[in-house]
Amino acid sequence: MKAIGYRQAGSITRDDALINVEIERPEVSGRDILVRVEAVSVNPVDVKLRGGRDPEGDGMRILGFDAAGVVEAIGAQVENFAVGDRVFHAGSIARPGTNSEYHLVDERIVGGMPKSLDFSAAAALPLTAITAWEMLFDRLEVERPTAEGGDCILVVGGAGGVGSITIQLLRALTDLKVIATASRPETRAWVEQCGAHYVIDHREAMAPQVKALGIGAPGYVFSTNHTAYHFPDIVELIAPQGRFGLIDDPEALDVMPLKLKAISLHWELMFTRSLFETPDMAKQAALLNKLAELVDAGKVQSTVTEVLGKIDAATLKKAHAAIESGRTRGKLVLEGF
Repeated sequence: MKAIGYRQAGSITRDDALINVEIERPEVSGRDILVRVEAVSVNPVDVKLRGGRDPEGDGMRILGFDAAGVVEAIGAQVENFAVGDRVFHAGSIARPGTNSEYHLVDERIVGGMPKSLDFSAAAALPLTAITAWEMLFDRLEVERPTAEGGDCILVVGGAGGVGSITIQLLRALTDLKVIATASRPETRAWVEQCGAHYVIDHREAMAPQVKALGIGAPGYVFSTNHTAYHFPDIVELIAPQGRFGLIDDPEALDVMPLKLKAISLHWELMFTRSLFETPDMAKQAALLNKLAELVDAGKVQSTVTEVLGKIDAATLKKAHAAIESGRTRGKLVLEGF
């Protein structure tokens, strides 16, 4: 089967940064399903791995952590899917990725695709929606109000893939006032379209901007990128006894400034449940099914902003380069082989 991978980490400008290959089609067993991939989207994790982590041994790594497609085969222990079902999922960081014609994935992290979406629109959603959902409801527990500021949340990096779906989930499932950050006219318009009540500029000091809104200090802050840079500002603007969550990878983070306000710190990695096969691993399938219901009810929209072309090395290189530029909004998608 066709696939796209890399043999050596490095710059996306290299000719062999990503290459087209032919590999064996995987066989199903246990709770795995084999998905015929129709569309994929690209995430920052793809870029980080390709740029900085060599495949193990002398092998090749197939990236891709989002897909929408059709079930081609099922393992003997599969309970929830049948051949021909349309599905969407984000896969596991410990297994080969979705940038291939067929992808093997545990059914416990797979959802039934929204009936109202095509494959491209559906492929934009899984990784970012799982990340946002787990951060909001499992880590920050936004349904449990904080002592102060419990009716307000700040989303840093509101125009990105995770920020875009975070705003929508907050509007669909909570009554929180949503402050989102964006720095350009087109990204401000995008986060407003996603449902943010207020928009501030993360290129400027955020604490004075939040104070000027006159709605009080937010009890929750979700930082999606550049956390180390924004951290002093976040400590200043968050309400005492608030909850702070992040998903990026600061080289270092001195958390002692959180102590004075008794701020709790929460990390989110959507791969944790599948990587360790935790007892609650199937929660990811459940939340994807709930997400599909929200989409089909018109309460959440796909965050796809551009379909770049077919799933091949040349198009994936364009997507990786775009993400590295730091100027994308929403999700970039590829469709078809």
